[in-house]
Amino acid sequence: MILIFGGTTEGRKAVKELEEAGKTFYYSTKTGEQKVDLCHGIAVSGAMTADKMRLFCHEHDIRLIIDAAHPFAAHLHSTVAEVAANLKIPAIRFERIFPPRDNDIFWCDNYDEAIDQITHGSIVLATTGVQSIAKLKRLEEKGCKVYYHILDRPSSIAIATAEGLTPEQLQEPRHADCLILKESGLTGGYLEKIECARQKGMRIIALRRPATPAYFKIVNGEHGLRRMVEQLLPDFYPLHSGLTTGTYATAAAIAAYNRSVAAGVVGVSPARNTVPVILPNGETIHVEAHYADGYAYTIKESGDDPDVTNGAEIRAKVEPTDGELTIVGGEGVGHFTLPGFDFPPGEAAINRVPREMIRHNLKNAHVKVTISVVDGERLAQRTFNPRLGIVGGISIVGVSGIIKPFSEEAFVDSIRRCVQVAALAPLPPSGGLSNAQPTPPTGGQEGQIVISSGAKSERLVRQRFPTLPPQAFVEYGNYIGATISIADELGIKNIHLVMMIGKAVKLAAGHLDTHSRRSTMDRQFIARMLEEAGCTADTVEKVGTITLAKELWTLIPEAQHDPFVEVLTRHCHNVCSPLLKNSKLEIIILKEE
Repeated sequence: MILIFGGTTEGRKAVKELEEAGKTFYYSTKTGEQKVDLCHGIAVSGAMTADKMRLFCHEHDIRLIIDAAHPFAAHLHSTVAEVAANLKIPAIRFERIFPPRDNDIFWCDNYDEAIDQITHGSIVLATTGVQSIAKLKRLEEKGCKVYYHILDRPSSIAIATAEGLTPEQLQEPRHADCLILKESGLTGGYLEKIECARQKGMRIIALRRPATPAYFKIVNGEHGLRRMVEQLLPDFYPLHSGLTTGTYATAAAIAAYNRSVAAGVVGVSPARNTVPVILPNGETIHVEAHYADGYAYTIKESGDDPDVTNGAEIRAKVEPTDGELTIVGGEGVGHFTLPGFDFPPGEAAINRVPREMIRHNLKNAHVKVTISVVDGERLAQRTFNPRLGIVGGISIVGVSGIIKPFSEEAFVDSIRRCVQVAALAPLPPSGGLSNAQPTPPTGGQEGQIVISSGAKSERLVRQRFPTLPPQAFVEYGNYIGATISIADELGIKNIHLVMMIGKAVKLAAGHLDTHSRRSTMDRQFIARMLEEAGCTADTVEKVGTITLAKELWTLIPEAQHDPFVEVLTRHCHNVCSPLLKNSKLEIIILKEE
């Protein structure tokens, strides 16, 4: 069992990550006022002393504690570390991302230091929270007028009132000479407060965040949190996450660059180490890197995702240049031969986000980075790359930098890539079905695509579109709505949606995502469609006995098949129509199962 201490944005993120495991956990806040959607989690409220926390952990078999509380909840952090160490259970500190400390800000460690920096009679705006009101009382002795920004919740208002604050002091002042704030991190609105104060010419005084107890394992984002939970409590998640080829390529590039710098300065290179990688969301994770003669490399781990690149060796070679940082593909990395990707034909198949990750992590380094993949050309034959016109190796990809098993984000991103290629491929006019609207004999955005759930339905429908190139056939899996929206957004004029009856009845009932965890067969709705199609009461009544939608083909008399398909198609159109702004949609329902 896991116990989270939250009440913050990080607490919400922790809840979201843990909910994906489908297992019970506890979410503790001091007041219980934070609104958090809990499905498997159990809310707990009230302050915990060390004894109460120890007792709670014993009674509920707590095996891991996650401290996602505010950075300045120093007493809580200390208590969690003490209790966890005493019980010999691991503890994770879910920290915020903190920007660099700017030199135009006066930094201090406590409120007395801050007060000493404020001159007599100043107008002060404090965003340090309701608990700081008593600590800033000494400003009144200096003749200062103090205004406070506090959370608009009953407990905070009650404390402010008890401290004697007037309603005026809880309002935004027209002018202030000085801002006092905490080093609260990005999710605490720190940068926004600083920028506003600078624009108004206010002096800025910031309290440094307290040090984190050494016992904690520290993460600063939801991806790192999940991976740390997987490491410390392996049985919590039924499936484990992995990292993208983009993240491993970035880690290899960082390692190669660090080694080149170290060799130039001290003449030595590490044999094996981990390197910090900043992901696209700004958090930092640590990735194991290895070193060889002239390059660094990483070994890709995809977790429990069925990824053909799992175990692949991704290398990076760094060479100094006189110009800006450049990124090229080496052996085993494919190159684009068709338009529709982040870069034009001829470029290495290293997508935009991985390139941005390498640039961001290496900052202003003047180097040439060559990414290569051992045995990449062979691995690519087991991917969609040949169909997408990517030849010579695999693609270096990734949007978030992390792979969640059977990730929706990754699948939808691959759909977008496929549709982008189809949108720019030289497609012929519409053809193959009598009710499809003809299009001009031009390709690209005037073309058409056939979207299907997988290889079987694509194979069954291919004969209807004999002149279309492979790039025009796109698999949507279960994400019908997302695929249609992407195709419409990219200007595909004609979309041919191919479905077996199982997905069709779900779509007709309003489910644009037909995955079994999000939608089930609605027998009552099917019965209404049968009535609309003119089926007998006896046929309608039998719907309650079916287990699979494909049984409808034998349940419905053959003479009623076409009327039923017509009704089913109409309902599917009604569900999809709101997604269509530029495209025309044809729905093809296959009877073969």
